[in-house]
Amino acid sequence: MSTHPTRPTAGTELPTTIAQLNHTAVFATDRRLSADFLAAILGLEVGAPFGPFLPVDLGNGVTLDYYEKTDEPVQSQHYAFLVPDTQFDGMIARLEAVGVTYYADPGHTEPGRINRLFGGRGAYFDDPDGHNMEIMTRPYVRP
Repeated sequence: MSTHPTRPTAGTELPTTIAQLNHTAVFATDRRLSADFLAAILGLEVGAPFGPFLPVDLGNGVTLDYYEKTDEPVQSQHYAFLVPDTQFDGMIARLEAVGVTYYADPGHTEPGRINRLFGGRGAYFDDPDGHNMEIMTRPYVRP
């Protein structure tokens, strides 16, 4: 018996013991700019606006809903994306093509380098609002 949850089909319910992230709001000073930026780097598409939100579907049932915040500064958050190893080099190339520096570490002290944590590859970069984005090809090993 599998212990991994599966995505429900239309009309079905999740078991009551499982909680899955469905979506989260990402604050941005310009929702279009930020959503387009992330989608371009990750090789995704921006969806149609949904009320005040501009969604980027990550393909695993989770959506980042970009929301314009104009009444106060956007506070930096961290977002980590598990990406296929076969697509990692393309993402790094797209960062380089748009002149965005990537780093091997979350503190951004190792510019132009990647890390090799947990047998994979990873990098950090800022989005247009300073959110600390991370791409990694292997999930973190937790005790």
